[in-house]
Amino acid sequence: MQVSSLGKFALVATMSAVASGAAVAAMSPGPLRMARLNAEGFVAASPQAGSGAVAKGPDGHFWADAEVNGKPVRFLVDTGATAVALTPQDAQRLGIRPADLKPGYNVTTAGGSSRAAAVTLASVSVNGARLENVQALVVSDGLDVSLLGMSYLGRLTRFEATRDTLRFEP
Repeated sequence: MQVSSLGKFALVATMSAVASGAAVAAMSPGPLRMARLNAEGFVAASPQAGSGAVAKGPDGHFWADAEVNGKPVRFLVDTGATAVALTPQDAQRLGIRPADLKPGYNVTTAGGSSRAAAVTLASVSVNGARLENVQALVVSDGLDVSLLGMSYLGRLTRFEATRDTLRFEP
């Protein structure tokens, strides 16, 4: 695992989940496959060649079942989060030992202030929208769920929202 600095990122991970398309890029019609329920009972879109699609969950938020470094991680999609933010539990499942990291950043979450350590994820893929070398933070406490933030979303060629679906293009 490579540990890196996030440089110019303003390191604030907030829980301002995308509930509407107002905060995301261009809106345009495009074919999406029908959504299906996944094992947890959440709506998950079927993959499309070269792009990822995520359907809005029953709670009104967009949840992404991603593959990170080859392992599954469930993310709340959050355009208000500067970086991908991992809970210590998700980091541990990915083989990252939070106890071995040196938190070098102060972050603000919905749960309050916390410390975070920067890491680089080898790959993050959401229904085929795969990016490599994604900057992320392991947040020591204050997050109930991991966040799919702008260090992933901002590197996509495009992401767009409708009332019910977010679509990602690598």
